[in-house]
Amino acid sequence: MELSLSHSSSLTISAVTAPCNTYSIQTKIPVNPKCKSFELLLKCSKKGPSLGLYSSRIGSKHAPKRSQRRNSIWASSDIGAAGSDPVLNKVSAFKDACWRFLRPHTIRGTALGSVALVGRALIENSNLIKWSLLLKAFSGLVALICGNGFIVGINQIYDVGIDKVNKPYLPIAAGDLSVQSAWSLVIFFAVTGLLIVGLNFGPFITSLYSLGLFLGTIYSVPPLRMKRFPVAAFLIIATVRGFLLNFGVYYATRAALGLSFEWNAPVAFITTFVTLFALVIAVTKDLPDVEGDRKFQISTLATKLGVRNIAFLGSGLLLVNYIAAILAAIYTPQAFRRNLMIPAHLILASCLIFQAWVLERANYTKEAISGFYQFIWNLFYAEYAIFPFI
Repeated sequence: MELSLSHSSSLTISAVTAPCNTYSIQTKIPVNPKCKSFELLLKCSKKGPSLGLYSSRIGSKHAPKRSQRRNSIWASSDIGAAGSDPVLNKVSAFKDACWRFLRPHTIRGTALGSVALVGRALIENSNLIKWSLLLKAFSGLVALICGNGFIVGINQIYDVGIDKVNKPYLPIAAGDLSVQSAWSLVIFFAVTGLLIVGLNFGPFITSLYSLGLFLGTIYSVPPLRMKRFPVAAFLIIATVRGFLLNFGVYYATRAALGLSFEWNAPVAFITTFVTLFALVIAVTKDLPDVEGDRKFQISTLATKLGVRNIAFLGSGLLLVNYIAAILAAIYTPQAFRRNLMIPAHLILASCLIFQAWVLERANYTKEAISGFYQFIWNLFYAEYAIFPFI
């Protein structure tokens, strides 16, 4: 027997005999949920053959066969679950939007780069290490993250239309962060970073830091908007992420240790290697964005030369980097640890060749291109993990 409660507060009772293919008998009985007869009917359902309480009327011509009779009561309602605190929800959503606004993969590159160069300077002068320098090193890292946040943030503010096509997951393009809030964040990053550097690292490092902010600004902001010009765009990226970051961090670390700056073979190699690597990132970064760049008439090497050619160009430049690292270890064994430099770069070069082959086999689909670009960043992280020990 089935019992259904319709929206007109009436009951439909269907007598069902499970083993037989009989017709169901339906009787519509007006009912008041508060009356005793309704309570009695529910109590009887626990003892009867099979009673189901539904939110809509159920009837069938033939009763379905079942292995056993149902002995449960279903009750459905539209009562919503209690939500969490809306203020906490808004705070959580804003934190998530801010984190995506910072572009976490660029933060990892900045953090690993600074840690690698600080580690290199400390390994060279382990006798000068003091715990009192830890706070200064941490403040320097915060300043670098602020500078990174300013550069990627200002780019998102002026690229909203393009990002809606190329990167709709970014917070401004997705509508998760307003342009006004984004401006507040980038101003905060710039001011905080300049204050930290100015108060802790002296005028020379402050000037390098300011140069980085300036280059990041003219890259994105009209009327210059240097990202429109492929050569200027990747030279800016290579300068900021390659030379300024590595040279500046190493210089500041030696100054904190009370030492004057001087070049040596490992540091010169690291700075040159990363500058060329940053050039590769600048060249390949537009590979996943070809569709939006063409729509908004942004001229990049990828739109001009084609995705396949730029992928080969980037892979070729990285292979030159790896070959140079192996040759440096072979011909200057007094400056580098050959047992680390040679096998590490052979492995990374082999991985690069394999990934380029995978991209070719995938016929340069959008997903494969995005995977290839992410792989380039992973090589970047791996290189910084090696640098302190070369």
